[in-house]
Amino acid sequence: MAAGPVAGIPGMARLPAGAGRWRPGLLHAGPGGARWVPSRGEPVALTEGRATAVRAPSVKEGLSINPGSRIVTCAYPGGGSIEIAVMALDLPELLEAVPRAEDGS
Repeated sequence: MAAGPVAGIPGMARLPAGAGRWRPGLLHAGPGGARWVPSRGEPVALTEGRATAVRAPSVKEGLSINPGSRIVTCAYPGGGSIEIAVMALDLPELLEAVPRAEDGS
C-alpha cells in the first residue's frame, strides 16, 4: 500500500495580518516551497514570504484560536502579510518551512 500525501500542519490564518477572520487550513511544505491551503478558498504561496514575528495570541484572539497556539507573521517583499497560528509544538516545523527575515535588513 502506497503512502498518501503529507497531511500538513493544521492551523488558522488571516490575510492580511491583523485584519479579517481566522480561517482554518493546513500549511504544506514541499520542494516547491511552503503554501497555506485554507479549508475554503485558494492556496496562498509562501515562497517569497519571510517570518518576521512570533507571538502568543492576545486575549481577544484566544477566543477565536487556541490560546496555547503561537502566531507567526509572514511578510512579502512587495508588501502584504499573512498571520498563521499553529500549536506551539508545530512552531519549529512552520519556521523551518517559512524562512525567517534576516536581521538588519
